[in-house]
Amino acid sequence: MTTATDTNVKLSIAAGNTDLPLLEETLGQNLARSVAKYPDNEAVVDLYGDVRLTYAEFHRRVLRLASGLHAAGYRKGDRIGIWAPNRWEWPIVQYATAEIGAILVCINPSYRRRELNYVMNQAGIKALFSAGRFKDSNYRAMVSATEHEFDNNYKEVIYFGSERWDELSNHAILDLNAVREELEPNDAINLQYTSGTTGLAKGATLTHRNILNNGYMVGERLRYTDKDRVVIPVPFFHCFGMVMGNIAAFSHGATTIITGPVFSPRATLEAVHHGEATSLYGVPTMFIAELQELEEIGEGKLDLSTLRTGIMAGTSCPTKTMREVIDILGMEEVGICYGMTETSPVSIQTLPDDPLDKRVETVGRPGPHLEVKIINPDTGEILPRGEQGEICVRGYSVMKGYWDMPVKTAEAIDEDGWMHTGDLGLMDDEDYVQITGRIKDMVIRGGENLYPREIEEFLYSHPDISDAQIIGVPDEKYGEELMAWIIMHPGAEPLTVESLREFCDGHLARHKVPRYVHIVEEYPMTMSGKVRKVEMREKAIEILGLYAN
Repeated sequence: MTTATDTNVKLSIAAGNTDLPLLEETLGQNLARSVAKYPDNEAVVDLYGDVRLTYAEFHRRVLRLASGLHAAGYRKGDRIGIWAPNRWEWPIVQYATAEIGAILVCINPSYRRRELNYVMNQAGIKALFSAGRFKDSNYRAMVSATEHEFDNNYKEVIYFGSERWDELSNHAILDLNAVREELEPNDAINLQYTSGTTGLAKGATLTHRNILNNGYMVGERLRYTDKDRVVIPVPFFHCFGMVMGNIAAFSHGATTIITGPVFSPRATLEAVHHGEATSLYGVPTMFIAELQELEEIGEGKLDLSTLRTGIMAGTSCPTKTMREVIDILGMEEVGICYGMTETSPVSIQTLPDDPLDKRVETVGRPGPHLEVKIINPDTGEILPRGEQGEICVRGYSVMKGYWDMPVKTAEAIDEDGWMHTGDLGLMDDEDYVQITGRIKDMVIRGGENLYPREIEEFLYSHPDISDAQIIGVPDEKYGEELMAWIIMHPGAEPLTVESLREFCDGHLARHKVPRYVHIVEEYPMTMSGKVRKVEMREKAIEILGLYAN
């Protein structure tokens, strides 16, 4: 193996360009600039709620709510939670809290009592904006049942559509200049809780500077202008919707289009059609579902010709899906983004003029004002180009830390300011980065390190496979064995272990061929659209009757 100490070895470290200066302002200051430039542009279109707001109207609502919150005694640094699916009020709360320097705590709408209680107390939330209920989530009942356990900081819950909401959101606009003068770009403004699949959820603490610049830079790389209309079916409680969606659009005078409280492939495609959208967001599973839906709807029923760009992110993107998004949906300038909540979130992104092979096989190059390196996770040594290691990121986007968790913060961010992502990747000679898996996702079979991403990519080439996920399951002989969870194309004959093995023969080493095959219609997912492999493994042990190690 080549090492970093060898002479004339190009190391896996690169920096994004710095041609475009960072924005040194608050979220509120940036919104005010967009409002002054584009007062009559549509800012928010909620097709589900039948609400349309121009920038001027949106700003007035933001200032009214900010005034109401200030009059109610909320101040800089207070934590204010939001617990609701996507709706037009969500970005108003997002910007109103920023206007007074409060810290918005984003709470996953799928949380239940125990998880809600944990976040409320861990963050010390003073006020909670909440939906009343949605589907099987009765938010009122859960709050009523658990609010006696909230810490002493807690003051009230404000349900959207309630008298209290009307009172706060329709408050007379106050002179908040004295409040604004106390705010700094490096002030904490947002807490984003990680999913907590490997332990207790951690609150990534993000600043105005973190999320404003990340959203703005993402929009710049997508070539956003005030003419763009962005369909956002991804959740607002997550950085994908809140930063890459809302902030990217608002910082450019563009329009955000809300498709509904939860993802629906039909509603998303209709939003593109009716909203004359130029940009569409989603995780790979969303795009796969939309492509299938489009096939069922039939050619020519929906006009998607306005689509130009968008983002595919959240998890590894199958090459096949990326090509179909470009060819079938017409998103010729679609970008791949890589990042994590702790980096606000985007660290690496493809550009519209990148070669097609780089746009479908990599996640691009480091974003502006950011550094990326690939290291040996055991030694910390920077690896030569082309060698797989852990991805680390440094720059303006790195969080302040995990809220009230100094030990966890120190484990994630080293003394030199590098965020250790836990993701595996490699960097080529042109600074493009390829994601190869997660350190904790790795399967060790008989001492061999197997990376699910490699096997998944190969399975996507099967003409009958719509999606494939590889997990490790316990095995007495080898420690772990591979299991494939597969979603078939509609009408396709379900694969068996034997037929899958035959397909893999001669293409994959024998130890990389899944021992088990499980056909499903959908995967267990997080609200942010990530596949929950931890849950899949738990179910697999039960399905296969295996012991758990």
